[in-house]
Amino acid sequence: MAEKNGRALSTLGLAARAGKTVCGTPAVCDALKEGRAKLVVSASGNSENTAKRLRDRCAFYGVTLIMSDADREKLGTAVGKREGAAAVAVTDENLARAVSAAFSAAEKPLHEL
Repeated sequence: MAEKNGRALSTLGLAARAGKTVCGTPAVCDALKEGRAKLVVSASGNSENTAKRLRDRCAFYGVTLIMSDADREKLGTAVGKREGAAAVAVTDENLARAVSAAFSAAEKPLHEL
């Protein structure tokens, strides 16, 4: 399981290196509102308020939300943020498909629209 999750985080890191990610809950919510977010990955251990905010926004805007079992630090490290990240949005359609496929090998999406 850890190996598959590591592969998924690596794919997310590839998207970050390509400059096709947005990190942090407020920035992710803005990307959803602007229609730029194609996929959202949420870290484990987020507060109920943050989890609900991401769930509701993704459902409203029709974007797939993946609840990762990686904590904030691991998710942040995967995208090159030292302070961690509660959520990461992928803004490129092709990279979003690749990240989703990598996560689906290890985890199930919360909902897919």
